Amino acid sequence: MLAEIIAVGSELLTPYRQDTNSLYLTAGLNELGVTVAFKTIVGDQREHLASSVEIALTRADIVLLSGGLGPTEDDLTRECVAQALHLPLERDQLLLDELQQRFSARNLQMTENNRRQADHIHGSTILPNRNGSAPGQWLEVTFNGRRRLVALLPGPPAELQPIFDSECKPRLAAALPPNHLARRQLRMTLIPESHVDARSAPIYKRFSDVQTTILAGNAEIQLHFSCVKPTLAEAEARVEAVADAVSREMGDDVFSWSGESLEEVVLLMLGVRHHTLAVAESCTGGLIGQRLTSIPNSSRVFLGGAIAYSNRSKTALADVPSYLIDEHGTVSEAVARALAEGIRRRIGSSLALSVTGIAGPGTPGGRDAQKPVGLVYLALTDGKETQVKELNIHGSRERIRLWAAQHALEMLRRRLL
Repeated sequence: MLAEIIAVGSELLTPYRQDTNSLYLTAGLNELGVTVAFKTIVGDQREHLASSVEIALTRADIVLLSGGLGPTEDDLTRECVAQALHLPLERDQLLLDELQQRFSARNLQMTENNRRQADHIHGSTILPNRNGSAPGQWLEVTFNGRRRLVALLPGPPAELQPIFDSECKPRLAAALPPNHLARRQLRMTLIPESHVDARSAPIYKRFSDVQTTILAGNAEIQLHFSCVKPTLAEAEARVEAVADAVSREMGDDVFSWSGESLEEVVLLMLGVRHHTLAVAESCTGGLIGQRLTSIPNSSRVFLGGAIAYSNRSKTALADVPSYLIDEHGTVSEAVARALAEGIRRRIGSSLALSVTGIAGPGTPGGRDAQKPVGLVYLALTDGKETQVKELNIHGSRERIRLWAAQHALEMLRRRLL
């Protein structure tokens, strides 16, 4: 069973509004074993909306529309769905009376255009809206000889979500064959997407009943596997099989098998190995600490650290000798090493990470003046051995900072392995 979600509203085609309803609807449909094959955003233009509905009805078994059920002239969902289905609109007196009562209870005068919200498509079932004035509608129709399930839902999430959960999902469950969707996710970092696919594609292509999606972004590669089967056990067995096979191929490159973030994995590994961590950050400006402390209970292993941004603060907060800065520059192997070792002593942790680099546009003077933007040094120490890594990261200031933090956390994960 394939579904299409149509988000209605010209505001969704601007930079200022985002369609979040489709994410909620997709999650609900997936729980029922339904695959969302298409998502469409269409503005408040009659011809565009009507044609979008007609196209959806030709290719999807289930069509869900959100928005366009209000009282104004640009709320056209009812009219356009009726047009696509060649069905008339009818005004429901009971709905009209309820609308009138709603306005009267608030001492408001109901204007003529509000009456449009009592219109429904012939043969539809009204889906009551207890949180707003626009009810939803449910239709089971035959379109071009094929059965279609159609739902019209209001746009505000606080109205759409309760209607979908209480009215649509039970109807969908009753109308659909028993299907269950299982998912599995593998996450890797600092590896080119093409390399991951070259190694994993020969494996996942053998599983023709499992859908594989590769996502790349923020210094990370994600492999998503999904499968629909009559029973959950069957679906889970298939995604487990492909995920396990790919994991064996990728080895230690995989840092997460269940969707955990890199910082979650690092904190878990620190706890399991009875380590504590401190950080000294320069060019990342606290990004590593922010990521770690975004995880609940991270204080059990992450003790804290310092944003040692200026040369003076590196000496004051992490005991970096000033002569090292004068001799080697702020962005150097020697200073990265001293930052890590100094913050570990100051905080009293078993492990410490440091990062110093040039995120851009450059350093105005001193020994760092001729060093390139994107040069970063990381250091990781346990008090006995200090490992230092040099990076040359290309891109914007924000990208350099993000990738430096990612490299630092991955460096720590590899050490903990």
